[in-house]
Amino acid sequence: MASGATICKADLNVADVDRGYYADHALTIARHPSETDERMMVRLVAFGLHAHERLAFGKGIGTADEPDIAQTELNGRLEHWIDVGQPDERRIRKACGQAPLVTVYAFGGRTVEPWWAKIAPDLARFRNLTVVSLSAETTRALTALAERNMQLQLMIQEGEVWLSSGDARLAIERAWWVSASETPR
Repeated sequence: MASGATICKADLNVADVDRGYYADHALTIARHPSETDERMMVRLVAFGLHAHERLAFGKGIGTADEPDIAQTELNGRLEHWIDVGQPDERRIRKACGQAPLVTVYAFGGRTVEPWWAKIAPDLARFRNLTVVSLSAETTRALTALAERNMQLQLMIQEGEVWLSSGDARLAIERAWWVSASETPR
């Protein structure tokens, strides 16, 4: 864990009807001092969308050789590289060369579309890349749910995604810009 990181705990209940995946995950999230609540919550939602017994958070911001979230095979080989934010083109190319499946959850309001427009032509050849944009409204609402200790429920059904915390229920709005051969949820 990063030195000076804020430790957050999340009990995440995932009910993914589309995949037939139902599980509880007790997560420890190290939030780097330079990481915002918004980015941390996007990481948490990305984890929930791809929840799996071998999915884990990476070492964090500033670790160029490691994804934000990774799923590995039983032999330790990287299976799925997941990043959040607006990674540079070199990082995405590297990820596409290292993992059979790469997913980027882009967010950041008005800066997302220009970021993607600039790098998309150079990444068009990668068939293992999925880029998903989260709306600014969604990430603002996610930020409002951020706490040191969280009890969250994530439900995925017929492509719709809902995150609940107590009485708050939030629809996760996503738009696919590029989709790998795997059918997006």
